Amino acid sequence: MKEELSNDKIIVDNVNKTFNVYLDRANTIKEKLLFLFTRNRKEKREVLKNINLKIKQGEVVALIGTNGSGKSTLLKLMTKIIYPNKGKIITNGKLTSLLELGAGFHPDFSGRENIYFNASIFGLTKKQIDARIEDIIEFSELREFIDNPVRTYSSGMYMRLAFSVAINVDADILLIDEILSVGDEHFQKKCFDKMKELKNQGKTMVFVTHNMGAVRELCSRAVWLYEGQVKMDGDTEEVIEKYIETTA
Repeated sequence: MKEELSNDKIIVDNVNKTFNVYLDRANTIKEKLLFLFTRNRKEKREVLKNINLKIKQGEVVALIGTNGSGKSTLLKLMTKIIYPNKGKIITNGKLTSLLELGAGFHPDFSGRENIYFNASIFGLTKKQIDARIEDIIEFSELREFIDNPVRTYSSGMYMRLAFSVAINVDADILLIDEILSVGDEHFQKKCFDKMKELKNQGKTMVFVTHNMGAVRELCSRAVWLYEGQVKMDGDTEEVIEKYIETTA
């Protein structure tokens, strides 16, 4: 298997993902009590169907598609936050992700404390975090607020801190979900420039976005998901052209 993975950082092999959706929804205390005994109406919704992908070392791949097409679910499967009902996903190398803004942050901890907490989740030791904390704070531009509880942060400040930690853990693979749509224009550009720098360093990146301009500038490959299936996978410009043509 190691030989097979020599140049493949991510392998998605015949993956299916299904969620149970309950049709009975309780709105009152009485209904909730009744549903303890009667709630059994549910349906299975197949979010991803027979997904097969191989992403090589150094590739920057965009997952595009309309809302509900399965992009974020696929990214979560790659991080092993959730697991497929069928098939398997193999990753080769240290992985970091930015899927939900501030995920892993404790609201009552300060920004500084959350840096240590979050970076340790990514596998860094305290000594390694000590060596990088100034770079993390500097990139986030939050020095003035770094010792305040993160519950006092705006969504843009959350994004700054989360992105700053994620890019400083020396991961081989970065998974990013719409993070560039949050925050002011200045910091969005700063994040985008950093992603281009990481690309030039040979990092492997997969990101979900609706920003076709970012896809064109950053990616040589795009994967279009439609109703849980790969509709098209190939050259960025060709995939975007077909996607826009179909959704216009």
